[in-house]
Amino acid sequence: MNTFADSLWTALSLVVSFDPALWVVVGRSLAVSASACLVAGGVGLVLGAWLGTARFRGRELVLTLLNTWLAVPSVVVGLVVYLLLSRTGPLGFLGWLFSFKAMVLAQAILVLPVVTALVRQVVADTERQHGEQLASLGARPLLRCLLLAWDERYTLLTVAITAFGRAISEVGAVMIVGGNIDGFTRVMTTAIALETSKGDLPLALGLGLVLLAVMLLLNALVSALRRWRERGAPASSPADLGAGWIA
Repeated sequence: MNTFADSLWTALSLVVSFDPALWVVVGRSLAVSASACLVAGGVGLVLGAWLGTARFRGRELVLTLLNTWLAVPSVVVGLVVYLLLSRTGPLGFLGWLFSFKAMVLAQAILVLPVVTALVRQVVADTERQHGEQLASLGARPLLRCLLLAWDERYTLLTVAITAFGRAISEVGAVMIVGGNIDGFTRVMTTAIALETSKGDLPLALGLGLVLLAVMLLLNALVSALRRWRERGAPASSPADLGAGWIA
């Protein structure tokens, strides 16, 4: 293949013909990222909601560390997870290194600060608007967090989509802890890097096209949710929901 047009045509053929070498990698990549987002999403939702409403000594330090975590390169996260899971590491007994579980763990650690920071901001903004009303109704902190999160459920769904996009586009951490083993731990981003270095441009380009399509779909979902939220009927305020729960 000497031209971009030839490589692109072959790549499209691989995609539409459901080439096993391509779609097995795509399926594994989706599974790893979805699993990581489920883990990080559950933890991040609780932490973010708590940080958005709680007031405690050292809160600013925690927020600073959280924002710093957002900027940590993925290869650094991969290195840390590798050292933890290596045979001599504290978690070496799990035997997860170069496995599906190791990649899920690495991506979950990468996605967790994204979910936590975004949820915290969403809940904090809503708390400023409705927190005093809920407190006056007698809502305890936990119930207040839940009500605020429910009121912003569409925004939180957007956060989940954003987190998935962060996970599926990551390459450094999963390559380090997964080893990019063909048939076991090879995902779209690591396969693109490997196939490009090998000169198999059609397969790399085909995987790139699928990855771009996934990202396009995610952004389309975010836009659709935003329009749905803006055009839909006004939802009940957290204070209204709180009155119903407390009553």
